[in-house]
Amino acid sequence: MTEDDPLEVAARWREEGRKVAIATVVDTWGSAPRPVGSHLVIDGEGAFEGSVSGGCVEGAVVAEAAEIAAGAPPRLLEFGVADETAWEVGLSCGGTIRIYVEPLEAAA
Repeated sequence: MTEDDPLEVAARWREEGRKVAIATVVDTWGSAPRPVGSHLVIDGEGAFEGSVSGGCVEGAVVAEAAEIAAGAPPRLLEFGVADETAWEVGLSCGGTIRIYVEPLEAAA
């Protein structure tokens, strides 16, 4: 990951012919470290740019998004302390985060 704008990176990747998904924070509660509207872009090989949680759930989101970039349907991901993955993904400090992941289509 670099410090480039995730949407600019996604545009470059699309120009290169890569399949790309975009993950967007759509809702938070409690101690979520990234605000609603934050983006993470992921290509079909698992390369990524941006952040949706400051490292708490990026690994889980990247894995889901790589599948979506490769053709799986979009989905809404939810992580939180009440979720069975809370300790696995690092939101043990509290709160919830909802992230919508969808393919990023090429510009017409």
